[in-house]
Amino acid sequence: MPKAFFVDTSRCTACRGCQLACKEWYELPANETLQQGSHQNPPDLNANNYKVVRFSEQLVDGKVNWFFFPDQCRHCTEPPCKMVADGYMEGAVIQDEKTGAVLFTEKTKQLGKDDFEDVRGACPYSIPRRDEKTGLWAKCTGCQTRVAKGLLPACVKACPTGAMNFGERADMLALAEKRLAVVKKDFPRASLADPDSVNVIYLLQDEPSLYHAYSVAQAPAGLNRKEFLARLASPLTRTVERLMRS
Repeated sequence: MPKAFFVDTSRCTACRGCQLACKEWYELPANETLQQGSHQNPPDLNANNYKVVRFSEQLVDGKVNWFFFPDQCRHCTEPPCKMVADGYMEGAVIQDEKTGAVLFTEKTKQLGKDDFEDVRGACPYSIPRRDEKTGLWAKCTGCQTRVAKGLLPACVKACPTGAMNFGERADMLALAEKRLAVVKKDFPRASLADPDSVNVIYLLQDEPSLYHAYSVAQAPAGLNRKEFLARLASPLTRTVERLMRS
């Protein structure tokens, strides 16, 4: 049975415990950052940060509100990144059959920057990052090494409020629907972000755009998600498009 995360943003206080736990577990180096007028730090995902809690200050119904969004790879059930990467090198991006986690392998170092940009452009959540020094692609792994030993992902283990949850996908979907019904009583615009197509399911209290530009899937203009995935799955289409750009 595939696994899934359920991220309840209504319970997120932006403590960044999940962000720090992820960085510590993978022993990722620090990033030099500058204050840029936001409490969010670092400013974005990068090769040394697989998870970042996004801060968004918005004026809603005449009141200033903070919207917190613990951003990470969604581990799509049909990952576009794998579909595109397979056209360049089989095994660079794989999907674990047991958990459904989407993983970047050491083979990604053999692919060029243009190949990476194609794959990143295919991600409807703008997640993949590339280490400019090593060429290795980077993102959340779903803590496969921990899950394989029966442990919770580091971010879930560290969360003090219950915002981060992990388990069987069916159980996480049921929990998400149950929480949504409760949250909707006070926040009628609440919704689940793309629950049918991802293994990281977010509960949003308000309109998705208030949280982050990619809180829900973004596909090229004129294409719905089904058409987008069908297009990426065609090796001939990918080859022609690449030739046209060259």
